[in-house]
Amino acid sequence: MDSVLYGIGVGPGDPEMLTLKAIRCIEESEVIILPSEPKEECYAYNIVKMICKEIDEKELVCLPFPMLKDKDKLQRAHDEIYGRISEYLAKGKKVAFLTIGDPCVYSTYSYIHSRVLEAGGKAVIINGIPSFCAASAALGISLGEKQEEIHIIPASYDIKSTMKLKGTRIYMKAGKGLKEVKEMLIEQGPENYVVYTVSNCGMDTEQLSFGVENLDENSGYLTLVIVKEKSIMEENN
Repeated sequence: MDSVLYGIGVGPGDPEMLTLKAIRCIEESEVIILPSEPKEECYAYNIVKMICKEIDEKELVCLPFPMLKDKDKLQRAHDEIYGRISEYLAKGKKVAFLTIGDPCVYSTYSYIHSRVLEAGGKAVIINGIPSFCAASAALGISLGEKQEEIHIIPASYDIKSTMKLKGTRIYMKAGKGLKEVKEMLIEQGPENYVVYTVSNCGMDTEQLSFGVENLDENSGYLTLVIVKEKSIMEENN
């Protein structure tokens, strides 16, 4: 049997957002990689389990990715995780790496995907619904219309320069950066922007809020902030 690594996006939280292709590839795989431990605390595992009851019958391997900015330590961690996965591929296994959202958007899976391809292995990306698309649907808003630009921004890094961006700004995986995001938006002038916040999109604990004053700085890692310019919204209407 030919080995393959599937990088599978399971969407933001609602199990009904899993694609048919994602479900098929999970069912075909013998080994399931979970990027956190224990499995009960893995968002991706809990999403899939609601649809694929047989997941617990497969070999589940928890390989948590450390949230580090030290390049050397991060490289060593990636080397170790890649080494574990490559062992399964060398045995001819079909391996599914589950990741919340979409594997192409700020996903730790990308590091492993490129390593497998560089080594001559087979790796396939299975797209999932990105959190910002699901969040805009939950809010009932459009992210972009006509010539409006859309900017996807990782809020865990320096965001000051993003104040100059036009159009719709989406701050992903804000977590500890929410305080800085809120302060920046207040500085810019709340009268110029419409601010939406979505936490735990698609999950039972989903929370939606409107206005920078209602942006909860402690709402957690799975929180994104959507900022739209009032002037552009008025033009589009």
